[in-house]
Amino acid sequence: MSKTLLQYGDEAILEAASQPLEVWPNQSREHDYLIHIEHPEFTALCPRSGYPDFGIIVLEYYPDEWVVELKAFKLYINSFRQDRISHEAAINKIADRLFADVRPKAMRVIGDFMRRGNVKTVITVGRGQLMNFPEYQAKIL
Repeated sequence: MSKTLLQYGDEAILEAASQPLEVWPNQSREHDYLIHIEHPEFTALCPRSGYPDFGIIVLEYYPDEWVVELKAFKLYINSFRQDRISHEAAINKIADRLFADVRPKAMRVIGDFMRRGNVKTVITVGRGQLMNFPEYQAKIL
């Protein structure tokens, strides 16, 4: 993509896809607590049809030394917009990247995808120690 053709946000999204996610020091490291983040505008392209897939990405983690910076998380999730990737591969890729960059005690990433052909898909991927995560209730999409 030519630099002159980039629109607002394109450079930030490209950088988020290729650079480690920005993290901040956990200022409450002495406590075990759960962080819950939802990104309701995930889009990627179906690897079979090329049609867009839509979903909600839920990140839940027990932080250790670091917490993820929210704008960096949003831009990274937005970087999937033109990728031809399956639901399963996308959620595993997101989980691998977040676990490597944030290094939490425990983490799960949930992809709650909009129905396609009247089929609902929810993918849950966990990393790290076994911790108590609340039960996830799929959204009506």
